Amino acid sequence: MRKQTKKISVGGVDIGGGSDIAVQSMCTVKTSDVEAVVAQIESLEAVGCDIIRVSVLDDEDAKAIKKIKNKIHIPLVADIHFSYKLAISAIENGCDKVRINPGNIGGESAVKCVADCIKSHKIPVRVGSNTGSIEKEFLQKYGKSEISLVESALNSVGTLEKYGVNDIVISVKASDVPLTVKAYTLLSQRTDYPLHIGVTEAGTEQMAVVKSSAALGCLLLGGIGDTLRVSITGDPVKEVFAAKRILRAVCIDKKFVDVVSCPTCGRCRWNSMGLAERVSVYVEKFSKPCKIAVMGCVVNGPGEAKDCDLGIAGAEDYCVIFKNGEIIRRVPSADAEKEFFKEIDLILNG
Repeated sequence: MRKQTKKISVGGVDIGGGSDIAVQSMCTVKTSDVEAVVAQIESLEAVGCDIIRVSVLDDEDAKAIKKIKNKIHIPLVADIHFSYKLAISAIENGCDKVRINPGNIGGESAVKCVADCIKSHKIPVRVGSNTGSIEKEFLQKYGKSEISLVESALNSVGTLEKYGVNDIVISVKASDVPLTVKAYTLLSQRTDYPLHIGVTEAGTEQMAVVKSSAALGCLLLGGIGDTLRVSITGDPVKEVFAAKRILRAVCIDKKFVDVVSCPTCGRCRWNSMGLAERVSVYVEKFSKPCKIAVMGCVVNGPGEAKDCDLGIAGAEDYCVIFKNGEIIRRVPSADAEKEFFKEIDLILNG
């Protein structure tokens, strides 16, 4: 059961309080290149990204936020380090949320200036720590551990609360999967603020997806997490696909077509693998809850996939199409794919 956390709103997208888990990603091009940023955000919007983050490295980046906001349809988060003036400029130019690290923004007076600006524009803020930004006092006391990550993050939260900021999202990311899980588990016990979960510096696509699936799957199944990002070194569109699939795998997102298929064995005498791939690609666009099976053999297929709305299994020269384990048609192998897609269309478009 998901932990009930405080609800905040990021440009109309709710985070926490039982809201749907929001999928985030981050642009990889310089923010002042408005045309390139907007094109990237539009590609992310198209695959289901809920919130997008951009880096703010200079005043040109901060000023570009206003132009970008006029051309996109999802909330925009400004990511700032080391300059409270850039944080203020990004907020004044219309970002929907700001991500800062109070420990490196420029001292107590600078934090107060940013906090005052956050309050006056009524936007939330994300703060937190990762294994590269743990404050020295906690690192020296606890080493690189879940305790130092959490204490450092909550110290930043306390600084913002001191100046009246209470719409806060927290993160405690590590590149190490066990440490990530331990840190978020401890943080969830210590606070009711919504949590942004993710594995930082997770690497290139294959390992990043494995690390993120292991860590985020564990946390989500434990009821922890209100918004997430799957960090991949590569095209950010892949981050959104991976995030969506993780949410589906842990049965949080149920509005999709679940394609199940067996790994096949020596009993499989037809190209079930190829059909499974083509079916998976075809149904990706549908948001209707449905379960479809592509099974290797008629010996086990219908029985193993009895809980599926629709399925197919093959022999050497014929295939059977079944619904809820009951065979409804037997077709020649040469016609099986065409006939199966007809049945898929009847279910998904009917």
